[in-house]
Amino acid sequence: MLRSSLGRKLMMSLTGLFLILFLVVHLVGNLQLLAGDGGMSFNRYSHFMSNSLLIQTVSKLNFTFILLHVLYSIWLTRTNAAARPVGYAGKAAQAQSAWNSRNMGILGTLVLVFLIVHLKGFWYQLKFESPAYTTLPLPGGGSEVVVNAYEVVRVAYSEAWYVGVYLLGLLAVSIHLHHGFRSAFQTLGLGYSSYSQTIRSVGVAFAWIVPALFALIPVMMYFGLSF
Repeated sequence: MLRSSLGRKLMMSLTGLFLILFLVVHLVGNLQLLAGDGGMSFNRYSHFMSNSLLIQTVSKLNFTFILLHVLYSIWLTRTNAAARPVGYAGKAAQAQSAWNSRNMGILGTLVLVFLIVHLKGFWYQLKFESPAYTTLPLPGGGSEVVVNAYEVVRVAYSEAWYVGVYLLGLLAVSIHLHHGFRSAFQTLGLGYSSYSQTIRSVGVAFAWIVPALFALIPVMMYFGLSF
């Protein structure tokens, strides 16, 4: 079934919805960067995420789903391009569709490049390079030495060029989500139901609000602001 056109679209939808859910969880954690406590909240969150078996399992699933989403998107794009009509009729049909719908492959590639830059700047540095350490007080007394993940992020967002790249990447994510959110529910048979307008409205709101909140983090950190 996964080799069929419907199967490929189904896999794209399911992996896409998982990644959408992951964005929400990731945003909740990242907003702790703006807590204004010198990074204590974020370092505590980062330490918990790095040492939780459940979270690490979900993290590996997330990387797997990203890979599957990319591979199936390439497969689907190539298949659709081969089946697309040529000539006047084909161009007319393309002109009637939304720009982001026609260019999901390009948008997806931009998002993938942004993701690679993001992982290299944060995840790779924390895992395979030599990050700084800090001391966290424990609730019952005492303290614990942990990786200072906040400092890695602070240094990155002190660079104007990196903040600019991050904002451009989030714009691509927003446009990609604008079409992908609704498309995923349509593939699952929910896009044409009585809830279609609600799904469309929630999708538009999600596509702009979530990336905007992500974008707020580097901008505020660059100017030294917090909540």
